[in-house]
Amino acid sequence: MNDAQHQKRQQRLKEKVDTRIEQAQREQGIVMIFTGNGKGKTTAAMGTATRAVGHQKKVGVVQFIKGTWENGERNLLEQFGVPFYVMETGFTWETQDKSADTAACLNTWQYALKLLNNPEYDLVILDEITYMISFNYLPLDEVISAISSRPSHQNVIITGRGCHRKLIDLADTVTEMRPIKHAFDSGIKAQKGIDW
Repeated sequence: MNDAQHQKRQQRLKEKVDTRIEQAQREQGIVMIFTGNGKGKTTAAMGTATRAVGHQKKVGVVQFIKGTWENGERNLLEQFGVPFYVMETGFTWETQDKSADTAACLNTWQYALKLLNNPEYDLVILDEITYMISFNYLPLDEVISAISSRPSHQNVIITGRGCHRKLIDLADTVTEMRPIKHAFDSGIKAQKGIDW
């Protein structure tokens, strides 16, 4: 491809992008989902949180699975006033106590509802909430109702594997993380600062 052909191709691409930007003029909060079996769902949500904080947006994070594990994202974002509410029981396959996990989930959900009902929050992250729905700890219809009733400017990010179809239908943007290769499969352990 010579320079003239390259320039023509790039001009066509630019025109398409410019047209799409011109058509997308509505301002409102969106629902984003990061799902799938690949790595990076929470990482993508935390990257968006970092971006929002960089623009002086108010962000709240609710983590349904991570427990009290230390992680770099939390260490950083809390320094900028981002509240994290973490379900205390941690990974449910470690507790193996459905009634305790359900109670902890419902308690955590009450905190999430406060954020979803608070117009001061520009972004609310519901990290790993998909598990709470698939384990039947949290009613799907209640989650959908709360997200649908949030302030119109508020953005919500949902993360976790096996996202329910009804949540996908509700969302504005859905990204599926797909594993191609993972260091853990080769026996390389998770690394501080890279994996958490």
